[in-house]
Amino acid sequence: MERNELYPIFLKVSQLNILVVGGGNVGLEKLTFLLKSSPNAKVEMVSIDFLEDTLALAKKHDVKIIKDAYHEKYLERKHIAIATTDNVPVNEQVYHDCRERSILVNVADNPPFCDFYMGGIVTKGNVKIAISTNGKSPTTAKRLRQFFEDVIPDNIDDLVRNLNEFRKTIKGDFEEKVETLNEFTKGLVSKKDTHEN
Repeated sequence: MERNELYPIFLKVSQLNILVVGGGNVGLEKLTFLLKSSPNAKVEMVSIDFLEDTLALAKKHDVKIIKDAYHEKYLERKHIAIATTDNVPVNEQVYHDCRERSILVNVADNPPFCDFYMGGIVTKGNVKIAISTNGKSPTTAKRLRQFFEDVIPDNIDDLVRNLNEFRKTIKGDFEEKVETLNEFTKGLVSKKDTHEN
């Protein structure tokens, strides 16, 4: 059976420099996805042409717009690049330029040319769940996202904040604190089990 071997991380993209290459529909989709999750992401976009919706979204979030053809100079001081043009050689050039510079890169709709995938995301306050299908099925990731949005209660953030305050009051070493928190939160799963039986 095939196994997803991707390692999930949560990036502070407000502290990283991101380049999006391409100003068409895919570029807008990636930018929208990124800013929905991280409204303060530091993003630059380079393209000869941009959709009006992209320009409006960019203005709202202080995204720097560069009206030019892609050139490797735009990768300077970037941590992440996302290639979204409909020109395959340009996208692949972005990939190779990034690999030479140890910059993480995602080429839209081209899994072999990706260091990472942009999966489905569920956000409820401080709780965030990222969903990956190993680049195989964005539709499945979307359906799973909808499922988790439905089943995770809107007040989950209250629990997170209360547990954070509670954690500060617990005495003992690390293992004792973990045991106390495990005991305190086991109702989160046991209620579900009881409900199903």
